[in-house]
Amino acid sequence: MTRTAMSHKPSVPKSVATVLGAFNSLGESFKGAITVDANARITWIDDRYCELLGIAPDAAFVGQPVEQVIPHSLLRRVVETGRPILIDIMAFDDKQFVVCRLPLRNEHGEIQGAVGFVFYEEIDYLAPILEKFETMQRQLSRAQAALTRERQAKYSLSSFVGASEVVRDLKTMVRRYALRDGAALILGETGTGKELLAHAIHQQSDRADGPFVAVNVAAIPEALLEAEFFGVAPGAFTGADRKPRKGKFELAHGGTLFLDEIGDMPAALQAKLLRALQEGEFEPLGSNTVKKVDVRIIAATSQPLEQKIEDKSFRADLYYRIAVLAIHVPPLRDRLDDIGLIAEALLETIPRPRDQHGWVITPEAIAQLTRYRWPGNVRELRNVLERAAAMAPSELIDVGLVARSLPRSANTDPTPPISGDLSERIAAAERSALVEALATEDGSKTAAARRLGVSRSQFYEKLKRHGLD
Repeated sequence: MTRTAMSHKPSVPKSVATVLGAFNSLGESFKGAITVDANARITWIDDRYCELLGIAPDAAFVGQPVEQVIPHSLLRRVVETGRPILIDIMAFDDKQFVVCRLPLRNEHGEIQGAVGFVFYEEIDYLAPILEKFETMQRQLSRAQAALTRERQAKYSLSSFVGASEVVRDLKTMVRRYALRDGAALILGETGTGKELLAHAIHQQSDRADGPFVAVNVAAIPEALLEAEFFGVAPGAFTGADRKPRKGKFELAHGGTLFLDEIGDMPAALQAKLLRALQEGEFEPLGSNTVKKVDVRIIAATSQPLEQKIEDKSFRADLYYRIAVLAIHVPPLRDRLDDIGLIAEALLETIPRPRDQHGWVITPEAIAQLTRYRWPGNVRELRNVLERAAAMAPSELIDVGLVARSLPRSANTDPTPPISGDLSERIAAAERSALVEALATEDGSKTAAARRLGVSRSQFYEKLKRHGLD
């Protein structure tokens, strides 16, 4: 005689009996069933399901929300949507079950509850599905972890290398502004490290645990900017996804949104950005739903925004909104004393042959770097060092390699104006001639001495006198 699948205290609903009989015909493959009402409260559960879940087969759970007994149950979703979930994998403690969930309707088609059926993982033919499910779960976890890392600050204030007075003042200002929650505007030439400072402000702020989302306004086509910022509602336009797509504002909720090159933002989008900043809300493209966000804005630009305000290409009210805290990043030519530290830090990130312990840059090479004006700032300095490292026969980067790696104009530019009395001017001119000769002869001292028309001993003596030896 086959054991009944029904508990003795709460009776099985009649609407479920026929379906339950069909599932009972599966024998040991079928492991139990449960029903809920229109409020997703348990109305019945059979003995085998109770035994599988390790709960007592009594009526104490009847009337309770289903999630209190089975935390990962989706029966409430079935009740609310009226859509069945024909096959799914549900976790309970350290077990996994293959389940089926169906809505229950009355004679008028109204939802009156739902029924769930469970199958245990011993079913052999479902093993590939379980294995695929676990693989997908691992891949999803790795992807989510990678996305989380991508939306975190990558740099701290220590990443901004420099020991000059202007850098010390800059770091003091950044630390002070990081404690505030107002919008910040970072101004500076290209390649000065504006994005690095934005990361540092976020990393030292109260929002450090939230996401850091960066957008390069200049790199996105104008037609896509609104969707990129505010997201897209399902079916907003022909070809749009059926699922909503979040914009950068929503992705940055609770954290920081970094707008790089904000000076390139089209006028039409500036008005919508201003409203989002003032009201803390926005509407996705193609939607009438207003979404609230809590986002700190950090903007950056290499353009003169005051001039763009005068020619009406940038809104004055938006400028005043984002420039609550203004940070001016000095160009590299204004902190030449930091070039040695920056060059050494950059060389640590440049790949080297396996048989080398690390790059070594000579004082003469650093001195040569300080004579250049660096219109591309730190980004250009890195390119020059990478070029020199690619040509280096060993781990040593000397003045000759640097001279060959700099733009041609850098080796012909006149030296900065010389101040002082006649003896100081003569000494400066001699030192400049020594460095230029070394650069022209790729660092060969013998060839440089020959070029200057002096003996090797005289050349070495002059190098020592000027601190170039």
